[in-house]
Amino acid sequence: MREVWGWSLLASGAVAGFFLIVDTAFFLANVVKVLDGGYVPLLLAACVYGLMLTWHNGAQAVSRGLHERLVPVAQFMKQLKAAGVPRVPAVFLTRTTSDTPPIMVWHVKRNRALHERLFALTIETQSIPRVRDKDRLSADEIAPNFWRATVRYGFMERPDIPALLRKAHATGCGIDLDDVTYYIGHETVVSRVGGRGHWVTRFQNKLFSLMERNSTHVTDFFRVPSESVVEIGRQIAI
Repeated sequence: MREVWGWSLLASGAVAGFFLIVDTAFFLANVVKVLDGGYVPLLLAACVYGLMLTWHNGAQAVSRGLHERLVPVAQFMKQLKAAGVPRVPAVFLTRTTSDTPPIMVWHVKRNRALHERLFALTIETQSIPRVRDKDRLSADEIAPNFWRATVRYGFMERPDIPALLRKAHATGCGIDLDDVTYYIGHETVVSRVGGRGHWVTRFQNKLFSLMERNSTHVTDFFRVPSESVVEIGRQIAI
C-alpha cells in the first residue's frame, strides 16, 4: 500500500490494522488445533517458504558473483578496437544491469570475434501482476551500435523476447530480427573454495544448485527460438 499505491502511513496502517484484527482472531481460534493435525499445513507452508527463500538467496548470490569482475563498456570497446576483433548482430541476455555483460566478455575470449550490433538485455520481474506497456522497455545506446535495455514484466506475465525486440527495433536500435543470434549464459552453481559458512548456508547452496539444474529452461520461458540460441556455460561460486 505504501510502496505500490502510495498511500499515507495513517491510511495504510488503518487498513492493515483491520485485517490484522481479523487474522489474529482467526489465528487464536485455530491455534488449539495445531497438535490435532494442524501442524501438517504448517509444515507444508514452512517447506514451501524454505524453497522460495533458498531460490531468492541463491539468485542474489549468483548475481553478486557475476558482478565481481565486470568490465566497463568503454574499456571493453577499446580492447576490441586495439585487438582488431571482427564485428558481425546479436542479443545477449544478462542478469547484470551495468557495464559489460560477463557472457559477452567470455564470448570474445573464446571466439575472438564479436557481433557488430549488440543488444544487452536484462529481464526484471516486478512485484505487481502486470506492467504497463509504457513502462515495459527502457533502452539506451551506451556505445556505438551497443544498446543496453531493461524489460520489466509482472509476476503474472510470461516474457516474449522476440516480440519485445520487434518493439525495440521500431525505436531505432537497428537489430535485424531475420539474422539475430541470442547468447545466453548457462551457470553451474558451485560452492566457493575455502568457504566456511554456517551449515545452513552450505545446505542452502547445495539445494539451490539442485533447483537451478531442474528449473525451466531459459529459452522456453522467454519464448526464444531454440535454433537461434547459443549457450555459454560457466561456473559461478557462491
